[in-house]
Amino acid sequence: MNKGFMYFICLVAAMGGLLFGYDWVVIGGAKPFYELYFGIGDSPLLQGIAMTTALVGCLVGAMVAGAAADRYGRKPLLMTAAVLFTVSAIGTGLFNDFTLFNIARFVGGMGIGVASALSPMYIAEVSPAAIRGRLVSLNQMTIVLGILAAQVANMLLARDTSVAESQAWNIEWGWRWMFWAETLPAALFLVLSFFIPESPVYLRMKAERAAAKTAGNTAMATAGGGAQRFSTLISDRSLRRVLLLGLFIAVFQQWCGTNVIFNYAQEIFVGAGFDVDGMFINIVITGIANVVFTIVALYTIEKWGRRTLMLIGAGGLGLIYLTLGTCYFLGMTGMLMVALVVTAISVYAMTLGPVTWTLLAEIFPHRIRGIAMATCTFALWVGCCTLTFSFPSMNAALGSSGTFWIYSGICICAFIFLWHRCPETKGKSLETLEKELTAK
Repeated sequence: MNKGFMYFICLVAAMGGLLFGYDWVVIGGAKPFYELYFGIGDSPLLQGIAMTTALVGCLVGAMVAGAAADRYGRKPLLMTAAVLFTVSAIGTGLFNDFTLFNIARFVGGMGIGVASALSPMYIAEVSPAAIRGRLVSLNQMTIVLGILAAQVANMLLARDTSVAESQAWNIEWGWRWMFWAETLPAALFLVLSFFIPESPVYLRMKAERAAAKTAGNTAMATAGGGAQRFSTLISDRSLRRVLLLGLFIAVFQQWCGTNVIFNYAQEIFVGAGFDVDGMFINIVITGIANVVFTIVALYTIEKWGRRTLMLIGAGGLGLIYLTLGTCYFLGMTGMLMVALVVTAISVYAMTLGPVTWTLLAEIFPHRIRGIAMATCTFALWVGCCTLTFSFPSMNAALGSSGTFWIYSGICICAFIFLWHRCPETKGKSLETLEKELTAK
C-alpha cells in the first residue's frame, strides 16, 4: 500500500476519535446555558439525565459495533458513526424540547461508542507492524484534539455572563452553536469515509467464511454471528485469558481516575483555591498538556514499547495521586496543585490514554477481534459511567484527599497486575501476536 495513502486512511479513521473527543466534552460548556433554557436548574434528576444520555448511547454503540463490524465490515460502521455524529450535532442544537434534546445526545453517544471501538481497530488492521503503535496512537491524538477544540469552542462561544444581553444570547443560542460546531467535521468525516478501503483483515475473514461455506463447513461459514463468536470468546480458555486482560486494561484506563479531572474540573480546581476565571484558565492548560504529551506518545510508543508505557502510567499516577491527596489533606492550594494535576494529565496522555487503545486493537485474534474489541469498549464505557457517578459521592464522603488516595491505590494495584500480565506487542505482526497470546 502506498505510504501516503496509508496515512490518509488512518487519519480519516482517526476523525472518529476527533468527534469522540469533541462530543464527549462539549456538553460541559453548554451545561449552564441549556439548563436555564430548559428550566432544569433546580432539578438534579433532569440535570443528571442530560449529562448521562450520551454515556448510555456509548454503551449501546459499543455493544452493537463489534458484531456488526464482523458481519458487515469495518468501513460501513465508520460511515455509520459519521452519520450518527452529524445527526446528533444538528439535532442537539436544533431541538427546543428536552426529550428530543436527550434523544439527539443519545444518538451522539452511539456515535462515540461505535467510533471508539472501530477507529483504533481499523487503523491497527491496515498498519504495518513497525509503526502500528504510532498510527493507532493517532486516534488518541485526535481524541485529545477534539477535547481541546470543544474547550476552546465553549470558551469562545460563551459571552460575558455579567451582561444581560450576552447572557440572554448564551441561553437562547450560545449552547446551540457549541453543538452545531461539530457538524462540519462530522460531515467531512462522512464524505472522506467513502474514499477509504475496507480493512484487509475483514476481507480475509470474509474470504475464509466464503471458502468454508463452499467446503461445507457450516460452523466456520456462519462465524459472523455475534452471539456465536461471543460464546467462543467465553468458552475458549486461551481466548478468555486474553479477553480478561483486555477488560482489565479497558476498565483501568477509566478507573485510574484521570478523567474525573476533565469531568469535574470545576470541583477540583475550586477545591484547590481558584475562582471561576482561574478555573477556566486551568481547564485550558490541562487541555494543552493533554495534546502536547499525546504528541510525545507518538514518538515513544514504538521506542519504549507498550508494556513499559503502561507501567510508567500506572506507577506514575499512583505516586502523583498519593501526593495530590496528601496536599489536599494538608489544605494546600495554588500553583502546586495545578502543577500536580497537569503532571497527572501529562503522564496519562503519554501512557494509558493512547497505549490502552493500541493494546486493545492488537491483542485479539482476527476472527473475534470485532466482538472482543466491542466487549472491551463496552466495559471501558461502563468504567467511565461508574467513575463519573461515583466521584461526587466519594468526594463528599471522603474529601478530595481520600478520593485521590483511593485512585492511587487502584493505580498501584494495577501496576502489580500489569507487571505480571501485560505483554510487549511492539514490532510484532498481528499474526505473531495471535500465536503468542492464544498459545494453549
